[in-house]
Amino acid sequence: QVQVAESGGGLVQPGGSLRLSCAASGSTRSIRTMGWYRQAPGQTRELVADITSNGNTNYADSVKGRFTISRENAKSTVYLQMSSLQPEDTALYYCQVIAVDTTSTVFVSWGQGTQVTVSS
Repeated sequence: QVQVAESGGGLVQPGGSLRLSCAASGSTRSIRTMGWYRQAPGQTRELVADITSNGNTNYADSVKGRFTISRENAKSTVYLQMSSLQPEDTALYYCQVIAVDTTSTVFVSWGQGTQVTVSS
């Protein structure tokens, strides 16, 4: 099993930047994809970006060109660098980790979420 812990959220003015971090622990050798999702009040949770173990990335159209996802496999950590933040980016940001064990069973782990608020 994999445990996940996010950090780095906070309050930022429009146009500002933040970097989120997510550290995984436990059976980290089985980790495949790591990603970030977000959920605004009254909205469904949506994918922001994810990254595979070999570095392939995928972004939501709404964040392309503004957000960058990266990972350090040796530290089992994924980052989300967010720039040009707008009020519509305000949400609870969750880290997701997908792991596959030796029996090919897929495990999906979520963090508790970190709040990002963009406001003047």
